[in-house]
Amino acid sequence: MTQKKTVSHEGHRKRLREKFITSGLEPFLDHEVLELLLTYIIPRKDTKPLAWALLKKFRSLSAVLDASPQQLAEVPGIGENSVYFLKLIRALFKRYSFGTVRKNIEVRSPQQIIDYCKASLAGKQEECVEIIFLSVRNTIIGTQTLSSGLIDRVVVSPRKIVESALTAKASAIILVHNHPSGDAAPSEQDLEFTQQTIAAARLFNIAVHDHIIIGKNTYYSMRQHGKC
Repeated sequence: MTQKKTVSHEGHRKRLREKFITSGLEPFLDHEVLELLLTYIIPRKDTKPLAWALLKKFRSLSAVLDASPQQLAEVPGIGENSVYFLKLIRALFKRYSFGTVRKNIEVRSPQQIIDYCKASLAGKQEECVEIIFLSVRNTIIGTQTLSSGLIDRVVVSPRKIVESALTAKASAIILVHNHPSGDAAPSEQDLEFTQQTIAAARLFNIAVHDHIIIGKNTYYSMRQHGKC
């Protein structure tokens, strides 16, 4: 009986991998993606029940990848190696997105930046501020994430932003932060923070090109709305 189950699992794994090799991830459902990922760290167990357990708790593949290690570990059967692997996949996605944006040398398309910002901050459960540093030619020279550790507000000072930009030798910056509530609309504090940062940066000839707020499946660009 055990041997038949093992053979069945191996056959299913093989079919999943062949499906990916042939067609990529486009025809995969969320639970199939998770099944496929888990096969690489759980070699002798049917991963379908674990995939469904993750989706039952977090509702979507993106939410699974955005979950904290502590939250993932609450799912029965998800051990330390599984948690590590899923967080590695999420971090790899961010690194790939940044590499794609930076590869374009000069930032010409706002959508390039938006896609990177979503990959970087969407799904985070505390507000974070990320600074994208630009050269005089608008090429990306680096980023820095400053986590506030709070759920409902940003506590990073404009002075800290400017200090980071000077250290990076940036001529311009793009500010990004997330709203864990999911609503990307700026608060009065967000608008005030933006204006204070613009004024502080101007003293050192550093331009603030935009302040982008990332919500759930949405974003707000202060530049596009004439606020920056």
